[in-house]
Amino acid sequence: MNKLPLAIILSSLLVLLPLSVRAQVDDICREFGVIPSLDLPWAQVPYVYGKVVLSGFDSGAKPRVTVIFSDRDNPSRRLSLSKTGSYCFKRSGSGGTLTIEVDGIEITRRSLPSFGGAQQREDFDVYANTDQRSVPPGTISGKFSHRRNEKTVPLYAKAATAEKAKDLEMAAGYLKEIVAIDPADFIAWSILGSLYLKQNAFAESDAAFRKSLALKIEYTPAWISVAKLRIAQKQPEAAIEIHKHAVSLEPESADTYRLLGETYLQAKQGNLGVEALNQAIKLDPVGMADCHLLIARLYELAGAKNLAAREYKAFLLKVPDYADKAKLEKYVKENPD
Repeated sequence: MNKLPLAIILSSLLVLLPLSVRAQVDDICREFGVIPSLDLPWAQVPYVYGKVVLSGFDSGAKPRVTVIFSDRDNPSRRLSLSKTGSYCFKRSGSGGTLTIEVDGIEITRRSLPSFGGAQQREDFDVYANTDQRSVPPGTISGKFSHRRNEKTVPLYAKAATAEKAKDLEMAAGYLKEIVAIDPADFIAWSILGSLYLKQNAFAESDAAFRKSLALKIEYTPAWISVAKLRIAQKQPEAAIEIHKHAVSLEPESADTYRLLGETYLQAKQGNLGVEALNQAIKLDPVGMADCHLLIARLYELAGAKNLAAREYKAFLLKVPDYADKAKLEKYVKENPD
């Protein structure tokens, strides 16, 4: 008796997104034993997936590439890439951060929009640095690199496994072993600081970040983590100054402007927050589309509904498949700019 209604419901859900999108996420995630289109309701089960394409690497020396996904509800999850270069993570909700590591070195990170479709594809092009490439690529990545001590490689793997198992104390222990072997590993010091932060060990976290930055003063990920520490310590003004410094180090990074804008909003400095969020949008109009929603909600709180409507309209132009599209369209119609 219930089979027909279930089939009708499933069919209704599947037409919400193009067949090509469902095929993409299924083809990529199937490699990891997951077929997203079989989840019910499919359109509301969030996945982030994609491919990492390597260029300029010596074919005889394949690097170890790791994709790390984290969001507000889950600790970092790591996935070593296979020959296909694919990755797939099931999310607890929207937003989050993707980080790409090559041989244990962070190459790039990307913040995911907090609003938008459940299924999100993010592809990465990773180019070899001067030590890794066999032919000159068009772009060279790896701004922050540290030659890995071979004795620390297995410890990094153990730390990642412990963190995945949510044993932060054990993970921190492995990181302490790493920096004891290689005190110059600024990346390890920064990771150790983040692990301490997750345990609310603020003094230890601060000390580890200071070690990292003393070794690599321009290491932006450590500065951003220090800002998170200051927020946890209820020091929003200090966090703002740190994010401003991060912006000066990465003036072309939309992510740093977004973080600065969000921190301004937390500190109830709306005008400066809007300015920073607009700069993030300018640098990455589509990737930072949800900044329009943050600005719109600020305008709503201020009673400027026409300005909020303008932001909602701009957002829908960039994210036309937004889940609550009808609701935003109704607001725009009721509050003409």
